[in-house]
Amino acid sequence: MAYREEDLRNFGRIIGALAAGKGLSRAEAKECYRQVILNEQPELQQGAFLIAHLAKGPTTAELAGAWDALYEYDTATIEPDFAEDCCDIVGTGSDALKTVNVSTPAAIIAAACGVRVAKKGARLVTGVSGATDVLELMGLAIDAPLDAAKRCLEEHSICYLPGEAFLQAGWGRLIQSMRFTSAFNIIGPLTKPCAKTTSIVIGAYAESLLPQLIEVLHETGTKAAMAPYGMSDRHEEHLGIDEISVCGPTRIVELQAGKTERYTLTPADFGVKQCDYSAVASRESARGNALAILAVLTGRDEGPLADLFAVNVAAVLRVADREQDLKQGTRLAREAIASGAALAKLRALICGQGGYLGEAKLDRLLAEL
Repeated sequence: MAYREEDLRNFGRIIGALAAGKGLSRAEAKECYRQVILNEQPELQQGAFLIAHLAKGPTTAELAGAWDALYEYDTATIEPDFAEDCCDIVGTGSDALKTVNVSTPAAIIAAACGVRVAKKGARLVTGVSGATDVLELMGLAIDAPLDAAKRCLEEHSICYLPGEAFLQAGWGRLIQSMRFTSAFNIIGPLTKPCAKTTSIVIGAYAESLLPQLIEVLHETGTKAAMAPYGMSDRHEEHLGIDEISVCGPTRIVELQAGKTERYTLTPADFGVKQCDYSAVASRESARGNALAILAVLTGRDEGPLADLFAVNVAAVLRVADREQDLKQGTRLAREAIASGAALAKLRALICGQGGYLGEAKLDRLLAEL
């Protein structure tokens, strides 16, 4: 691709300004991220820009501009045919302490509790497995058209929207080679590929990111949101997880009715016992994480990992305005697992977006338990 010298120099000056700590307006950030997304700068300049922007510390206006660019130039959307609003649960990734995938089983259990969930996700970036890796192992057809996700959401109240499908032109290209944190870790999980999504639980990789995630969500039209940063009492505060924790306290910033509240929760606030991080730590492979999830959804594992999933379901029920009480929300999640409703919802998801071959793949994985 041929680049104009003037465009290269202008973009280079912006990189230098960011490195010197100078900021961008929302419109300027949108234009810079447009050029990155559409591959209008050499990869060297794209990488330098992403690192310089993150190192400076993106402002809310800059992140909103980046969100605008990603949504306008790279996001395919679905518009399901029903009246209800949808909820999403996702993490930013890049957290220091890696657990078994949480947002994926939490989405499935929340759907079994009656919430319409349009779950988005992607392949791994910094951990052992992303949502796409786990669900693909379970039988979901990642390369299926987005219309399959739309039908699944309409018929079964849940769908999976892989970033590899709805973010195509730029993000899909970037994520294949990026193994470092950038503003895409922040704005990627904030994208809205389902037009009916009005609430979200969005886990953060750092406590300092919590208020900014909520501010960007508020700026871009989200009605209710909860941003958790979980910790372990065996580790320093800067070593945490992008989920609600059962290993220690969780810092929360919540958006409800246009107002933002900041507080701290403990496992006791959900009615569960605190555990050691090792009990919920990521397995060594995506397959190991998938099997750990299935052990919980089938009722074989009722321990700390089940608690971890349940407390995060409680957060979904709260922002979706299904159950405000976190202890009751946790109980509802555990009941959905015990009754078999959660496993049935997983099977519906896999059949809806993987068909007969997907269900057979799920059954083979279940046979390994």
